[in-house]
Amino acid sequence: MSLAQFADAHFSYPGTEILAGASLLIRPGDRLALLGPNGTGKSTVLKLLAGELQVDSGDVRILGRQTVAYLRQSHQLGGEGTVLDALLEPFAHVQAMHEELQRLETRLAEASETDLKHYGDLQERYRLEGGYDLETRVRELTEDVGLSQADLGRSLATLSGGERGRLELAKVLVRQPDLLLLDEPTNHLDLAAMERLEERLGEYPGAFVLVSHDRAFIQRTCRAIIELEDGQFVQYSFAYDKYVVERDARLERARVEYQRQKEHVEKTEDFIRRNLAGQKTKQAQSRRRMLEKLERLERPEDNWQMAGRIALNFQTGGDLGGKEIVRAPGISVGYPGRPIVTDVTVNIFRGDRVGIVGPNGCGKSTLLKTLVGELAPLAGMVERGAAVRLGYFDQKLSSLCEDRTAIEEIQSVRSDLSPEVVRQYLAKFRFFGDDPFRTVRGFSGGERSRLALAKMLLFPRNVLALDEPTNHLDIPARETLEHALDGYEGTLIVVSPDRYFLDRVCRRLLVFENGTLEAHLGNYSDWREYRKGQAATQAAPEPAPPPSITQSATEMTRAAKKDRERTQRRLERMVESLEAEVSRIETELSSLRAQLATDHGGDWQKLHALADRERELAELLGRRMADWEKASAALQRFQEDG
Repeated sequence: MSLAQFADAHFSYPGTEILAGASLLIRPGDRLALLGPNGTGKSTVLKLLAGELQVDSGDVRILGRQTVAYLRQSHQLGGEGTVLDALLEPFAHVQAMHEELQRLETRLAEASETDLKHYGDLQERYRLEGGYDLETRVRELTEDVGLSQADLGRSLATLSGGERGRLELAKVLVRQPDLLLLDEPTNHLDLAAMERLEERLGEYPGAFVLVSHDRAFIQRTCRAIIELEDGQFVQYSFAYDKYVVERDARLERARVEYQRQKEHVEKTEDFIRRNLAGQKTKQAQSRRRMLEKLERLERPEDNWQMAGRIALNFQTGGDLGGKEIVRAPGISVGYPGRPIVTDVTVNIFRGDRVGIVGPNGCGKSTLLKTLVGELAPLAGMVERGAAVRLGYFDQKLSSLCEDRTAIEEIQSVRSDLSPEVVRQYLAKFRFFGDDPFRTVRGFSGGERSRLALAKMLLFPRNVLALDEPTNHLDIPARETLEHALDGYEGTLIVVSPDRYFLDRVCRRLLVFENGTLEAHLGNYSDWREYRKGQAATQAAPEPAPPPSITQSATEMTRAAKKDRERTQRRLERMVESLEAEVSRIETELSSLRAQLATDHGGDWQKLHALADRERELAELLGRRMADWEKASAALQRFQEDG
C-alpha cells in the first residue's frame, strides 16, 4: 500500500528543469528528508504533492482517501480571531458536533427515544473524531512549538512573523494527517522547541516528507533520504550520517564507471581508425555500430561540492590580540526599562570558541551586541582587549544597503578596488554573470548572507562575532563555513540554533536558562548530556535504606549509572577533540619550521611572516596542550573516583 506517488513526472519553470521523468513511492510510516542544494526544487516537489502545482507530464497523486497537511516555508496568516480560533479552524465540523451535543444535553430530560439515539450516535462520532481530547492536543502542541498558554487568547493581528510560523506548524500537526509535508519546520523554533518537535515526530503515527537544512534535526527524525539530483529522485535507506558516507561512495562508483567506459570508447575508436580500411574492416564496422548504440555515461558532477564552493578563508592578520579578548564583570544586558539579564560576568580569552544558546527572546543577540560594542550595557562595563580587530556578522544583515549593487557593497569597504576586480572577488562567493550588478533588494536570503560574509572577509579579523550565520545557507554552504572556521585561529563568538554547527565549531557555551547565564565547557551535545544527567538524577527517587552492605554496593540506580556514562563520554570526546587539534597544530608547526630552515633567498618579508606565524602556532599549541592536560586529568580523576 502507498500513500502518494510520482510516476515519470516532468516539471519545469521557464529555463529551469526541476523534474525529468522522476518516480517515487511514499508509503505509510515513511520518514523522509528531501535534500538538495538551494535551487534544485525541493519546495516545488512539496507543492506538487500538495496539489498547489501541476506537473507538465507524468503523474503525481495522493492515493485513496489519504489526508495531507502542508506546512509552507513562507507564512501569510490572515483572518480574524484568536490563536485558539486559528488552531481549531480545521476542526469546524468537530466544533459543530460539540455545540449540537451541548444543545441536546439541555433537553435530555424530556428527550424522545429518537433524540436519545441521535445523541448517542453523535457522541460516538464526536469520540471517533477526537473531540474529547482535541483541546488537550491543541494546548500541548502550543507549548511544543514555543507558544505559551497565554498566547491562545491573543489576536492573530498581534503575532510576529516568527510566532505566525510557529502557529502554522501547530495547525498542521494538530490535524494528524496521513501524510505531513513540512517545508523548513524548524524555522522560528528555538533549540528546546526543535527537540520537542523531534520527539513528537518520532511518535507520529503517519508519514512525513520534510525539507530542512538542519542536519541534526534530519538525523534525529528521518529514516531515509531522498536526494533531488538532475531532475531525479535518488533514494538512500539510511539516516543522515550513513547517507553522507553512501553518497560519496556512490559518486566514486559513478566516476569509476565513467572512466572505464571512456577508456573502452577510446580503445574502440582507435581500433576503428586503424582497421576501417584494412583486413579487419568488418570488425571495425561492427564495433562502430556497437559504439553508436552505446548509451554514453555523463561525467559525474558533485552538485553539493559545486554548491559549496564559497571562498571562505578567515585570516587573523598574524596578530591574535591580547590574552583577554572580552572582560565584562557584573554587567546587566538589555534595553532601558527592559533588562534581560543582570549582574552576569563574561570573560572571553584569546583563542576561545564560544557559542551562545538559549530560548527565543532570551537575549542571545543582545548579549552578543553588548560584548562586541554594538550596544551599551545597562550596568557595568565591557572591556575589549588590545589589538582586537573585530568582524561582526549581524543576523539581520543590516550592514547591507537595499539600493546598492553587490559591486557597490564591496566598494563601500574597499573603494580602491575596480569593478572588474570586485567581479572576480564576488565570483568566489557564487555571484556570476549579471549578479554583481543586481541590487541587494532583489537578493535571496542566501545571497545576502554570502554578500555579507564577502564584505567581512575583505580585511583580516582576529575576533569573529557571528549572529546566526547559517540562516539562509543550504547544507553545502554550511559545511563550507564550518570547514573555514575549523581552520580559523582567532577567537570565535557565535549565536546559532544549528546544533550540528555548534558541535563542530564551539568548545565552550554561554547558556541562557531560567533568567540566568551559565558557562559550560564543551559543545552543545556535551551540554545536553550534562543536562539530561542532571534531570535524571533529580527525578530519581530517594533510595530506600539498603537491607545489607552487599546489596547497597551492587544496586546503583540506573539513572546514576547513565549519568556517569554520559559524563565519561563527554570527557572522552573532549580529550579526543583536543588531541586531534594538537596533532593538527604540531603537523603545521613542523612544516612551517622546515620552511624556516630553508634558504629564504633574501625575501625578508616572507621570512618575518613565517616567523610570526611560527610564534602564533607555538603559542596556540601551548594553550591547547594545557587544555588537553586539564581535560585528561579530569577524565583520569573521574575514572579513579568510579
